[in-house]
Amino acid sequence: MNIAIVKYNAGNIRSVINAVKRLGVEPIYTDDANLLRNADRVIFPGQGEASTAMAYLREHGLVEVIRSLQQPVLGVCIGQQLLCRHSEEGDTECMGIFDVDVRRFRPERKEDKVPVMGWNTLTNLKTPLFKGLVPDEDHTAKTDGVTVNSRDPYAYFVHSYYCPLCEETIAQSHHILDYSAALHRDNFYATQFHPEKSGDVGEQILRNFLNL
Repeated sequence: MNIAIVKYNAGNIRSVINAVKRLGVEPIYTDDANLLRNADRVIFPGQGEASTAMAYLREHGLVEVIRSLQQPVLGVCIGQQLLCRHSEEGDTECMGIFDVDVRRFRPERKEDKVPVMGWNTLTNLKTPLFKGLVPDEDHTAKTDGVTVNSRDPYAYFVHSYYCPLCEETIAQSHHILDYSAALHRDNFYATQFHPEKSGDVGEQILRNFLNL
C-alpha cells in the first residue's frame, strides 16, 4: 500500500511516520502533487498555527491538491482544523472540506486549562474508522457532571482550539464543553487527537484508516 504524508511547515511529523511504519508500511513524506494524488491513502497531520500553515499551503499550491484528493484522507490535529471552513486562530480562512468553524476554548472556571494537554475519552463513535473500539456493554457514570462510559477509549490531545459539534461529527470529547474529536465527510476523515500518540487505541484507528 502506498501511503503519503503531506509535507508542510508543521511539527510532530516524525511520530506519525513512525506510527505508520509500525503497521508495516513505509510512508512517503512529500509535497509533490502527483505523489499525493496517486497515493492509496493520504495523511495530513501536524501541530502548528493556522494562519502560517494555511499561508504555506497556499504558497506551495497544496490547498487545491488536498481539496482534489479522491482517496481516503486523514487529517490529524491542526490537519483537522485546516480542513474546516474558518479558524479563530489568526482569523484564518481554511479549506472548507468540513462545514464548521474552529473556535478557541474559553475557560469558564479556574481549573479549565488551555491548552488541553493529555488523555481524554472518545464517545459517540461512528464510521469504520473506530471499528473495534465501541464499548460492547454499558458502564456509564457521571464525572464532573459529564456522562462517561468506563469502557470508552482514551486518546491523547494537545490543542487550544476545537471544532464544535456538527453534522460531520463522528466522535466527541469533552473539555469545558462537548466538541468534535473527529469528523468525516465523503473521503475525508479527521481527528483532533493524535492517533500516533494514543497507544493501542490510536494504532487501531490508524489500522482502520488503512483498511477503509
